[in-house]
Amino acid sequence: QLQAFGGGLVQAGGSLRLSCAASGRTFSAFAVGWFRQAPGKEREFVAAISRRGGRWSGGSSYYEGSVQGRFTISGDDAKNTVFLQMNSLKAEDTAVYYCAASWSRASGTHYYTASSYDWWGQGTQVTVSS
Repeated sequence: QLQAFGGGLVQAGGSLRLSCAASGRTFSAFAVGWFRQAPGKEREFVAAISRRGGRWSGGSSYYEGSVQGRFTISGDDAKNTVFLQMNSLKAEDTAVYYCAASWSRASGTHYYTASSYDWWGQGTQVTVSS
C-alpha cells in the first residue's frame, strides 16, 4: 500500500512536509509524483522525482509552475520514502494531496500526467488559512 501523510492545517506563509512511503513491499518505482485536488477542481500535477542510477538522491525533479521555488521534492533511499517540502504556503495550495508511483522510464512531461502512474496512495488534506 502506498501511503501519503503529513498534511494538516497551517497559516499562510507556513510550511508542511508530506511523506510518501510504501508499506508491505519494497518501494521500487522509477518515479514518484505528487498531485492535488481542490474542491470542485480537477486533479493537478504538483511535482515529481525520478531515480538516477537507481537512487532518489541525484534524481531529476519536475514542478508545476505555481509551486516552483516554494516546494521541493526529494527522496530518502534509506527510508524508502519520497518527501514534498512545502514552504511559503498560500490559501490556493489548499487541497487533498496524493502521491503516486510510476514504473515507466521516461523524462520530463511524461510525469506531469496522472495516467503515467501505476499506483496511487490515499490522499492527505492540506489546509492553508489566510
